[in-house]
Amino acid sequence: MIKKQNMIPLKNLNLTNRFLFDEVMEDPDTHRDALSIILGKDISPLKLNQTEKENRLSPTIRSIRMDVFSIDEEDTIYNTEMQEKRKADLAKRSRYYQSLTDTGLLEPGIPNYNLLNDSYIIMIMPFDLFGYGKYVYTFEADCQEVPECKLKDGATRIFLNTHGTNDDEISKELADFLHYLEDTTSEKVSASDSSRIKRIHDRVCKVKLNEEVGVRYMQAWEEKYYSREEGREEGFENGVKSNMIELIQKKLKKGKSISVIADELETDVNTISELIQEMEDSKAE
Repeated sequence: MIKKQNMIPLKNLNLTNRFLFDEVMEDPDTHRDALSIILGKDISPLKLNQTEKENRLSPTIRSIRMDVFSIDEEDTIYNTEMQEKRKADLAKRSRYYQSLTDTGLLEPGIPNYNLLNDSYIIMIMPFDLFGYGKYVYTFEADCQEVPECKLKDGATRIFLNTHGTNDDEISKELADFLHYLEDTTSEKVSASDSSRIKRIHDRVCKVKLNEEVGVRYMQAWEEKYYSREEGREEGFENGVKSNMIELIQKKLKKGKSISVIADELETDVNTISELIQEMEDSKAE
């Protein structure tokens, strides 16, 4: 029998929850409103808007799964990610996402790289990844020797922090939106005069009342529960397990600690420790 007392009811979720975020932003108009708030300008209508989009180049290269992937009518690309937990690899993860996104943009035989779409990788986090107290950290390539010289390659990476303190440096609408993500309530909306935030909240309310969404939420929670339990009791199976062991071996050779390896492989310390012990037992046989 599954113990559901640890499951937060759908109606109580905030938008920092990845499941709710994806369900809400699946609506292109809602995602467009969010992008317009984040970028501080009106975004053209989205001609493509997908959630949980997988980008895989080949079976031998790690794939990525984007929370919300969109293209507007001006062919600008947006990859919006909700990152609930702090991880040590987020900066390089954004680099990898950017690389895989770019790889699929040009068809074979096109010689002009200027045809690459402008693109934004946007990571939203309920913590300050860089520690400067900013709501927004925007990264574009510039020249160290001549700071005013910009590369202008069309690639922008933005890290949003819902715990920022520099309210005087950003729009009130953006600050209200970031606070709303962590406290997704009608009370929070009533304190804001943003029509876009109110429209986003209307979408949130509809999603939370949708019975089909409720079923998907229950199924997603149960799948995660069973996956976690099976991982603890039976370990990883077949190729997944052998691949994990291979990665652990490589990281141990580089002198990395168990906690660092667990963080990089997005699993828990106990699982890594058990696999290392299994490797050692296998050597002893």
